[in-house]
Formats: sequence, structure tokens, C-alpha cells
Amino acid sequence: MPQWLQWTLITIGVLAIASLLVFIRRQARIIADSRRRSEKADAFQQQRRQDMIDSIRVIAMAVEADQVEYSEACLRIKGLLDHVAPELLERSPFRVFLVVHEKLQHMPTHRARQATETRFVQKMDKERFEVEEIHADEIRRAATAIRHHQFGS
Repeated sequence: MPQWLQWTLITIGVLAIASLLVFIRRQARIIADSRRRSEKADAFQQQRRQDMIDSIRVIAMAVEADQVEYSEACLRIKGLLDHVAPELLERSPFRVFLVVHEKLQHMPTHRARQATETRFVQKMDKERFEVEEIHADEIRRAATAIRHHQFGS
């Protein structure tokens, strides 16, 4: 084999090795960036979940201190539990949050409530207060239980 061919093949080999090294470095950087983004997203989701759990506990404390209407607390806790631990809504004593939600979900809230005729709002309030009265003891027990519940990861 002529010497010029040997040098050409060596040069091609060195260029191939250098190209592969550049490719491997880029891939390693892409993988590291992806891992960092994934860890950051996981940390964000964990913090978001913890914030929801804290909100559930604050609402539960407000129920225990009679600082919030039971119907509103049930709607809010049920919404948060849907994201944090939906399986709890099927278990006693937490099922009351779902029961009250189902009984009140047809009622307009916020702007829709403001746009509704006053007589109809009063009728809905009466219905809502009856639901609260029927389930008051259950709601208080569930609020205490959910405040002390140990949420898993």
C-alpha cells in the first residue's frame, strides 16, 4: 500500500473520530439539558402539589373555625383533591366533599351568579343552606380528617 494512501486513511480515521467526539459531546449536552429541565419540572410539580395540600389544610382550618361557608369549602376542597388525591373522594369521611359538590354543581358562581335574577339566587341560596345544614357535621368531621391526613408523594 502506498504511503500517501496510508496517510489519507489515517487522516480520514482521525476526522471520523473527531466528528464522533463532537457528536457525542452534543448528545451528552442535550441529555444533560433534558435531565435538568425534567428535574426542574418535577420540582415545580412537587411544589405545586404541596401548595394544593397546604390550601386544602387552610380551607379545612377555616371550616373548623367557621370562617367559610361549608358549601364553598366543599367545592374548593373537592377541586383540589381532584388534582392531589382523587381516590380520597370515594372514601369516608371525605366522600361528603363529593356529595355536596354534586348537589351544588348546577348552581352558577361568580359572574354567572351576579348575572342571575335575584329571586333565583335567593332560591339557590336557600337550597345551598339546606345542603350545608344536612351535611354540617359530616363536613366538619371531614375537614378535621383532611387537615390531619398524610398525603403520599
